[in-house]
Amino acid sequence: MTVALVSDVRVRTLNQRYRGIDKTTDVLSFPAGEPDYLGDVVIAVGVARRQARKAGHPLTTELRVLALHGFLHLLGYDHERDGGRMARLERRLRRRGGLVEGLIERAVPGSR
Repeated sequence: MTVALVSDVRVRTLNQRYRGIDKTTDVLSFPAGEPDYLGDVVIAVGVARRQARKAGHPLTTELRVLALHGFLHLLGYDHERDGGRMARLERRLRRRGGLVEGLIERAVPGSR
């Protein structure tokens, strides 16, 4: 697995090209479809920095949250369609890693 820290503009370009969504997002995952390599996680550093500030934690913490989220997507989880499986696993892994809040909780208030 590769984690790339890139500009917001680059993530917006990738989001448009591969998802048809013309806006910047915080993290994108690109599964490789190969047994020896999971794929790539691309993180928008500017978005991560703003989210870290808003959440009141360091940028490094936010990068860990985003990398975990992207990693789970590479494993095939999809929080928009899996009935909460990804959210439960992400929550469990975050706690083990000392991360308080994840992306899914931010998107769905009260889901903690």
